[in-house]
Amino acid sequence: MHKIQFTKETLFDIEAAVLWYEEQRLGLSYDFELCLEAGIEEVLRDPDAFQKRYKQVKIRFISRFSFGIHYVIIENQITIIGLFHTSRSPKNWSKRLLF
Repeated sequence: MHKIQFTKETLFDIEAAVLWYEEQRLGLSYDFELCLEAGIEEVLRDPDAFQKRYKQVKIRFISRFSFGIHYVIIENQITIIGLFHTSRSPKNWSKRLLF
C-alpha cells in the first residue's frame, strides 16, 4: 500500500477551489470535495493506472469538475504536488516540479 502526502501548495489549491465553488452556489463545494475525494481514492487504489503527462508527473482528472490531481510516485510514497484547473497554463505551475 502506498502512503500519500500533500504539498502545502496543494492544500492551498484545494482550499481556493472549495471557496470558489461555494461562492458560485451554496453546497457546490461539497460536491466538489466528494469528487476530489473519489479521485484521490482512485489514485491510492491504483496509482500506476494513470499515464505520465510530463516528466514523472501523473494526472488523474476528477469527474464533473475541470481539475486534475497532479502527483508523483517515489517508491511507496504518492506525493500530490497540485490540484490544477485544466484552463491553467503549465507555465504557471511548472515551478512546482522538482522532479
